[in-house]
Amino acid sequence: MKGRNEGQQRKRFATSLCLVLTTCALICVYYGIFFKSAFKHESELSTVEADEELILKNFRNGVSERKKYSLNVDNINEYLDHENDTIMSKQQKTFKHLESSVLDVSVKTFTVCDSSLSELIPCLDRHLNSHLKLKLNLSLMEHYERHCPPPYRRLNCRIPPPRNYKVPIPWPASRDEVWQSNVPHTFLAMEKSDQHWMIVKGDKVNFPGGGTHFHDGADKYIASLGKMLRYPHGDLSNHGNIRTVLDVGCGVASFGAYLLPLDILAMSIAPNDVHENQIQFALERGIPSTLGVLATRRLPFPSESFDLAHCSRCRIDWLQRDGILLLEIDRLLRPGGLFAWSSPPAYRDDAENVQIWNEMSDLVKRMCWSVAAKEGQTVIWMKALTNDCYDARPENSKPPVCDPDDDPDAAWNLPMKACISVMDKRNALAPWPRRLITMPSRLQALGVTEEQYQKDKIAWRVRVQYYFKQLNSVVEKNTFRNVMDMKAHLGGFAAALKGKPVWVMNVVPVSDPNTLTVIYDRGLIGSLHDWCQAFSTYPRTYDLLHAWTIFSDIENQECSIEDLLLEMDRLLRPMGFVIIRDKSLLVDQIVSYITALHWDAWSLVMKAEPDGLSTGDNEKILFARKRLMKPDPDDIL
Repeated sequence: MKGRNEGQQRKRFATSLCLVLTTCALICVYYGIFFKSAFKHESELSTVEADEELILKNFRNGVSERKKYSLNVDNINEYLDHENDTIMSKQQKTFKHLESSVLDVSVKTFTVCDSSLSELIPCLDRHLNSHLKLKLNLSLMEHYERHCPPPYRRLNCRIPPPRNYKVPIPWPASRDEVWQSNVPHTFLAMEKSDQHWMIVKGDKVNFPGGGTHFHDGADKYIASLGKMLRYPHGDLSNHGNIRTVLDVGCGVASFGAYLLPLDILAMSIAPNDVHENQIQFALERGIPSTLGVLATRRLPFPSESFDLAHCSRCRIDWLQRDGILLLEIDRLLRPGGLFAWSSPPAYRDDAENVQIWNEMSDLVKRMCWSVAAKEGQTVIWMKALTNDCYDARPENSKPPVCDPDDDPDAAWNLPMKACISVMDKRNALAPWPRRLITMPSRLQALGVTEEQYQKDKIAWRVRVQYYFKQLNSVVEKNTFRNVMDMKAHLGGFAAALKGKPVWVMNVVPVSDPNTLTVIYDRGLIGSLHDWCQAFSTYPRTYDLLHAWTIFSDIENQECSIEDLLLEMDRLLRPMGFVIIRDKSLLVDQIVSYITALHWDAWSLVMKAEPDGLSTGDNEKILFARKRLMKPDPDDIL
């Protein structure tokens, strides 16, 4: 009995030993293959950095062709006219889609936020203000200003689209109609039905072009302003001399929409107030706009940016706090700039409105404004052309001139000042479209020479032409309308898009020199911004995001790649595109997030050929397209 038991134990021991050895062998084989693949991949990555003729093994259908080329300023026109196919052979590229590889081991995952957050604007979230118990002055509209969540309250999830979301109607049809399911709000349609803001018709929302002051259409109202100013043929653009406009309290931005045929570009702003989602409707229509409010902080634009400011029944008390809000408009207007004000005090003769008119007239006189035209319900004032009027005022006049050490171009998270900003002595701007290519005089203050400016223009023309060559097979005529350049520099990317049916939000990071002055002087629009915070717009705003070295810039800041990628995903429309150009290692890292972000409808990575704007000879370009998809219920946060 004992011997039999011992024999059985030896058999069980031998069997167990065999199983253990077999398992160990399998583990060794598995990890041997894994580490071999990992070491091989790491070696390949190193080789890519050392030898541009190798491409990553993470993509299929790899194509490798490369010819060096040089760019000469003198032969740029000949170069640009050359057949684009030659460019294709000058870069390495690898096509769609990411295959499983060793990089997949490090791919992050992002859950989907709750559907109640489908319209979240993190820095304009009044629920957050309440949770943080911020003591805000409601009478000064501080609750409509930016208040960003601290890092520990940032959401690490993707903002979902609303139910039944559809690819937006393309421009120019979108000016007049959008899908109701994309902005599922009908309050404005009911509240403003008699003013023809918008009308719900079936599964669409229509925009007849009306407004609180112009029930019969913005186009007729705009023509009336041109006639008031006695411009040739009543054309408000005045042969291109009025190009950039600030529309305050813009509603659904129909005023800005009907300026576009005149080659006038308006920055339409309004708060996220009781007129809920007005800016969201404007952006869904494809009209340049952003969330903003005249409250206590300067708007994020430099001084002397706009040829015309407009307020039509915007219900702003311009007389409060010694005229500080009107002085902010003054800061933003160019010398000789115009302010069109359509409001009851301009025409009503009751005691209250007469008093407001008299006080407004006194204020603008002390600000050295003069009446350019007044007719019916509208008055148009003109800002002084020089500083001479300020010097000629009596001593201790109010509002005072700002202190010499005040920088009127500094506009990020700074309080407004109840003082008059002194104007720069510089040449008048050329009319549009020459304004786009004429060297702005404010470039000199940035230390940029004319030669550098010309090289910048050329480099961006080449880059943009190449970008669209790569996108040609996956985009249609009107795929792009709302475009953001996340690091606009001198506005070269936007300038190179002239002639395409797009508008560009040119963003200048606050960590960079303030080149937004030059961008506005070129007849473009944009905003200052800190990319460690959320942008002041709704989710699903942009069809194309262009990010040039932005990820390099935030490496030493208080935010991460994940933070910025999630913000970009919030801004990007489903089926929208990103173009990211940065250091190779950073692009490789970003590539590992594509699937987690659902930016894998189409993708392309290529080696970037060095040019005059490159930060080095080791850059890559990532193109990616966001999927249109319904969130998986199991994936909801």
